[in-house]
Amino acid sequence: MAEPEALADDQILAGFGYRQELRRALRLFSLFAVAFSIISITTGIFTNYGFGLAHMGPAFIWTWPVAVAGQLLVGLVVSELGTRIPLAGYSYQWGSRLVNPAYGWFVGFTGLAYLSVGAAAINFVVVAPLWAVVLGLDPTNPNSNLIITLVLLAAPLAVNLVSIWLASRINNVAVFTELVGTVVVALVLVVLALSRPAHPLGFLFSVGGEAAGGRWPGQLPFAFLIGIFTIVGFELAADLSEEAINARVTVPKAIIWSILSSGALGMIALIGFTIAIPDLGRTIASPVPLAFIIEHWLGRTLTGVFLLFVVFSIFALTVVGTAATARLIFSMARDNILPLSGLLRQVHPRTRTPVNALLATVLLALLFTLFGWWNASHGGSAFAVLVTATATLPFLVYLGTVLAYAHRRPQLEAMPGAFRLGRWAGPVMYLALGWIVFALLLLTVPGEYRGADLVCLLVEAVAAVWYLAVLRRRFAEGTAGVTPAAGAGPEG
Repeated sequence: MAEPEALADDQILAGFGYRQELRRALRLFSLFAVAFSIISITTGIFTNYGFGLAHMGPAFIWTWPVAVAGQLLVGLVVSELGTRIPLAGYSYQWGSRLVNPAYGWFVGFTGLAYLSVGAAAINFVVVAPLWAVVLGLDPTNPNSNLIITLVLLAAPLAVNLVSIWLASRINNVAVFTELVGTVVVALVLVVLALSRPAHPLGFLFSVGGEAAGGRWPGQLPFAFLIGIFTIVGFELAADLSEEAINARVTVPKAIIWSILSSGALGMIALIGFTIAIPDLGRTIASPVPLAFIIEHWLGRTLTGVFLLFVVFSIFALTVVGTAATARLIFSMARDNILPLSGLLRQVHPRTRTPVNALLATVLLALLFTLFGWWNASHGGSAFAVLVTATATLPFLVYLGTVLAYAHRRPQLEAMPGAFRLGRWAGPVMYLALGWIVFALLLLTVPGEYRGADLVCLLVEAVAAVWYLAVLRRRFAEGTAGVTPAAGAGPEG
């Protein structure tokens, strides 16, 4: 027998013109774990720590709280939208219903590209080289890394084909591995470093240095990458709204708690790792700076354990990322705005998972992986292209989302028991927009990020071609786009 909250959620969904097809199984902690795991301080710090340290020196860690504060502003806007439009497809649904279906298409397709590029960046740039080392292969060889990535993409697909319940359980465990694998290790390093100090505490505020280049403030775009890359994805808790119980209450809590907890724990980890740097020059020169720091203090065996925690945390991120991407594809396909929408919107009758959408998710990630492989094989940097694009694309989604929110904010009615910004909506909205524009400037202006800029331009060009060739006609004929229904508007 269905629970009262689930029945109410189903009625809300019907008010937006859809029937319940996915299984509602996610409670507050599971949604929080989704957002926390997608942010994944372990993945973000492990991926970008050496990059920031090399470009700005130890002081780069203080860009982290600025990024957290800015993203909290965005998260507050997203939280209010999640209570008003609790649908799979988050950015696509919000853009379509707050502005129009064409606007929703561009925002939604950008979100889809972000998730696909992110999967490629994490697996090809970060995890594949780690496994290459374990297997005794050359971690800089793009060909072996490509083969490993194929396996890495298949594993989260298999989990998600079983059920969202299994994916959420793996993700719940990842909360533990994030805490132990990053924060606890960092605290241990703090104790050891303070007992045998290699640096004064002022070292945490030192900028540049001979090994880091010392160019200030021109290195800010590179220093900010760690926070801008990491504190994103929290909105994907809203993408799972149709599988959440009491979504209008639990989704906003999951989003806000995930940003605050990730921000605080990430800062602790960054301070711990940085104060424990044994030698700045050697740490920067190391191919895996965090592993170098940990091995200096804890030895090779415990470093290996740390890397296992890192690998599992990243695996959990890819599991939930695959789930969220498939839900976005499913949401867009049921509104007939994607190629092969009839196939992509099908849900397996027993597992109640969007099987074809999951398969499409992996194929898209593979497409961007091949782009990174080609770039690396021809002397380019897969990191500069894929990792930076993974940071830039979500901020384009945030820009589109907050602008849509600003467009219809006066029409968003308050709902009993639901999160709302009230009189703070205006200041939060404008500050969030200012932060998003600032972050986009950091991510697009430097010449080193030109490859990522090209990826973003190609994404928007593909979206424009499909819109002009197909979608414009479908929208005009009324055969695609969101379905107007009672309660389907932002007031609903």
